Amino acid sequence: MKPLIFLLYIFLFSVTSAQDVAILKYNGGGDWYANPTAIPNLVAFANTNLNTNISKNPQNVAINSSTIFNFPIVFMTGHGNVLFSDDAALNLKNYLISGGFLHISDNYGLDTYIRRELKKVFPELKFKEIPSAHPIYNQTFKFPNGLPKIHEHDNKEAKGFGLFYEGRLVVFYDYETDLSDGWEDQIVHNNPKEIRDKALKMGANIIEYAFTN
Repeated sequence: MKPLIFLLYIFLFSVTSAQDVAILKYNGGGDWYANPTAIPNLVAFANTNLNTNISKNPQNVAINSSTIFNFPIVFMTGHGNVLFSDDAALNLKNYLISGGFLHISDNYGLDTYIRRELKKVFPELKFKEIPSAHPIYNQTFKFPNGLPKIHEHDNKEAKGFGLFYEGRLVVFYDYETDLSDGWEDQIVHNNPKEIRDKALKMGANIIEYAFTN
């Protein structure tokens, strides 16, 4: 990306990004559109409990589109393959280093691919497990034990991983818990209210953190 265009993106991001969220559309064949009720339900919860004013109908934004710069946070999920072109990886990197935030929810089967593709975005960075004392677990809702367990995959502990760029958390990755399953309509996974509440509260924390950091 040419420096002048990149600076223009940063300017547009700073003046147009309101309280809004989007769903990341990517290539590779994975179902980026999975969990269709998840983000609308999370938005409704955040608007009620955080006094946010997020659009009730989140947009889908392509990873290689300049439209991504309009959103303080984008959500990503899926079960299968992920493939970032060089242009898409560069666009995502520019978005993240200019103030954007990416939340990834492993909807089972995403892990191998997302770790591989994020190396195209930040070759020098490695995922770090985020300790329970980190602010993302201590926003309006408190999670003293860190990431809550929502959905069972492989009988492994729920873990929250992050990529930090110049000290700022730019990517939050929930692993072995699938927060987005917990955000979906109750009838989809038949999760009890207690579990759904934990998922929604953690999701609200992620939005709150992204909006203020």
